[in-house]
Amino acid sequence: MNAQEQKLLEDDLWRSADTLRANSDLKSTEYSTPVLGLIFLKFADNKYRQSEQAIMKQYNKLKDTRREKAISEIAIEKCGFYLPDHARYDYLLNLPEEQDIDQVIKKAMEAIEEYKPELKGILPQDE
Repeated sequence: MNAQEQKLLEDDLWRSADTLRANSDLKSTEYSTPVLGLIFLKFADNKYRQSEQAIMKQYNKLKDTRREKAISEIAIEKCGFYLPDHARYDYLLNLPEEQDIDQVIKKAMEAIEEYKPELKGILPQDE
């Protein structure tokens, strides 16, 4: 990300925060946890994508051999964590409107914690 892109992102985030403050009956403490959760999931998804090709290459290489490993195990070795499909940012973006996004985000965080227990109780989930 270059300086201009970072400035545009910062401006967009401030505008979004201003919109939330001005057009919502919610206090900032009520929307900060879900927003932080989404930011974390986007960051995690970007990091996972950087390793995804190497993860799949290793998985396919070991598949159907005595050394076969689960994708989650390879992902943790290559990337530091595993993101199941339902914890991916694109999955969340494509949810139907009627879906309870709070519960889906919570389940995504729980799934990440399942494969990376060190994060248990640290990830933003619900308040």
